Amino acid sequence: MKYINLIIFVFLSIFYIDQAYASEKIINKIKEGNKIIFIRHALAPGTGDPDNINLNDCKTQRNLNFAGINQSKRIGIFFKENSIEVGNVLSSDWCRCKDTAFHAFSNYKTFNGLNSFYSQKFNTNKNKQIKKLKKFIKNWDKDTNLVLVTHYVVILELLGVGATSGEIIISNKNYEIIDRIVIN
Repeated sequence: MKYINLIIFVFLSIFYIDQAYASEKIINKIKEGNKIIFIRHALAPGTGDPDNINLNDCKTQRNLNFAGINQSKRIGIFFKENSIEVGNVLSSDWCRCKDTAFHAFSNYKTFNGLNSFYSQKFNTNKNKQIKKLKKFIKNWDKDTNLVLVTHYVVILELLGVGATSGEIIISNKNYEIIDRIVIN
């Protein structure tokens, strides 16, 4: 029985990698700085939010579950273990984004240009906030990386691609995707 458990452990270690896989080449590219790093919030089961959503009350929102909290922590570990510096971390006002930013990086600021416009309640803000976000990115003149913790719809609007929960998408200021990293 001891050998069977060892074989299972070795098999799982080889075929299941819990950490993100990123080549040394992409890690070095990120370390150069001046990248826009989009992160979709970590795992928060379900879609959208309840009709009674209140951005000042996390109990009225779809939130990270235990796996999402751990996924957020692994995002932070990825940055720390690879010595990837970030200048600013900005988050949507939604609790699942703020919690992802907190567990991954500790320090962050909210920026409503990153807010979701998935539901009809917030869809009227879409054009205004995307314009605000694009202006912010255009004026980002630091040599450091900018981390944006946001939602599927925002990433899709700016980059033209969807993102899984906890996925990191690295781009330049022209919204050209450099690479993608999935954190499980």
